[in-house]
This record gives sequence, C-alpha cells and structure tokens, in this order.
Amino acid sequence: MTVLIRATEAEVLSASGVTLLADVPDTSGHLTSHRSIFQPGKEGAPPHLHHEAAELFFVLGGSLRVLTGDNLTVLNPGDFLLVPPNTPHAFEAAGDEPAEVLFVLTQAKPRFGYYRLLEGAYRGDTDWDEVAKTSDLYDNHYVESAAWQTRQS
Repeated sequence: MTVLIRATEAEVLSASGVTLLADVPDTSGHLTSHRSIFQPGKEGAPPHLHHEAAELFFVLGGSLRVLTGDNLTVLNPGDFLLVPPNTPHAFEAAGDEPAEVLFVLTQAKPRFGYYRLLEGAYRGDTDWDEVAKTSDLYDNHYVESAAWQTRQS
C-alpha cells in the first residue's frame, strides 16, 4: 500500500496551525501524521500522554521546547524525538520564530477528528470541556506537570 498526500490536497486547519496528512484509516492502521506550525508565545499542547501511541517529532523549522517526563529540552531543525507510550509530554515554540514540526503517531487511534475538534475550540466554536471528554476516543490524556508549569521562556 502506497499513500501519497499532495500538499495542495492536505486539509489545513488554520486556527490551530495543523495540516492533516494521513490518518489511521488511510494507512491501513499503521500511523497518523500531521504537520503543525506553532507561533511563539503560544502553547502547542499542554502536558498529556498516549496509552497506546508512540509519537515522533521531527523539527522542520524554528525551535520547539518539549517536555518529556520531567525533562525539558529544545529541539532545532533536523532534530528527531520519539516519545514512547505513557510518557507525559508537552510542546511549544521556543524563541522568536514559529516552530514547524512533522508529527507521526504509531499504534494510534484515528486522530483527525480530534484535530478538527481542537480547531473548533481554537475558533471558539467548541467548548474545551468537549475536547477533554474525548480522552479515551483519541488516546489523548491530559496530565499535570510541575516541570511544565514552572518552565522559563
């Protein structure tokens, strides 16, 4: 099975900066992938974990501050990070320019519905409580993190 998603055909969620590439049904269950652009000073994702999915980060441009467990690190263009299942993580742009990142989740549940729900929350059309109610459906479980709350920009 070959999957080709042309840039001109990818669904772009402009409020959240997400471009949907391929989801679990498109890849016969192998993976889901999207590209995100995070603006400086705005959190990309709060601390969360996935029970089933491993998440790959590949930085295309800018810098990304990432929490993994209790550790904070900054990823730069060309850096690769794999976060295993059940590992709390969070991320945001680091520095003064947007961070562009390719994400791939393996052993994932279909996630494009989650990103569309987030888009509605960013636009103010969906309540954030609705997003929180989908934890099991999309394997995206929010957690508390002292290391993330006390980070320095």
